[in-house]
Amino acid sequence: MRLRNISGSREVIGESRFVIHNPEQYKGKWAEVFGSHKPLYIEIGMGKGRFLMELAKANPEIHFIGIEKYSSVLLRAIQKMEQEPLDNVYFIRMDAEAITEVFGREEVDRIYLNFSDPWPKDRHAKRRLPSRQFLARYDKILKKDGCLEFKTDNKELFEFALEELEPANWRADQVTYDLHGDEEMCRGNIMTEYEERFSSMGNPIYKYVIRR
Repeated sequence: MRLRNISGSREVIGESRFVIHNPEQYKGKWAEVFGSHKPLYIEIGMGKGRFLMELAKANPEIHFIGIEKYSSVLLRAIQKMEQEPLDNVYFIRMDAEAITEVFGREEVDRIYLNFSDPWPKDRHAKRRLPSRQFLARYDKILKKDGCLEFKTDNKELFEFALEELEPANWRADQVTYDLHGDEEMCRGNIMTEYEERFSSMGNPIYKYVIRR
């Protein structure tokens, strides 16, 4: 069975208290959802939620929102939250293309992209989460001093992401082609499920931290 096609996942998501339904109505008002004003970090394409939830546990002073397109993947994150609830985390099931409809201008302090779908065909380049089209969307919701962190094991996608920075008017603060061998950039690193799997196979992990 393909993970994204688990029967009943949408029903579970629809009833979950950890999922924000109709998130568009909270655009510019996410502090009200959490009940306090704290920095807001989001992960786009959060998968099963391991990275986001570990990060949230380590940083209770920050609010986190995980965005996932596929219901059956989000289901796994919900199951983890049911076992160990966190009051500084919420999930949204949505396509990342609608990100500016959900968050207001300069409402987000940091964005994480982890092991995003590479969309390898050239005609699908604009669907890649580190593409210039998506960077334009992030520019609208990210605070002026905010940053975006991207990790992948796909060298072609990483090189594409670096090439997109200049035309999108972003700049790289930090870049590594071997995250786990880079003492400075790996300090405090939280691994995703994919990262653990790929690195155990000897695959290098690529990462950048960018700003405008």
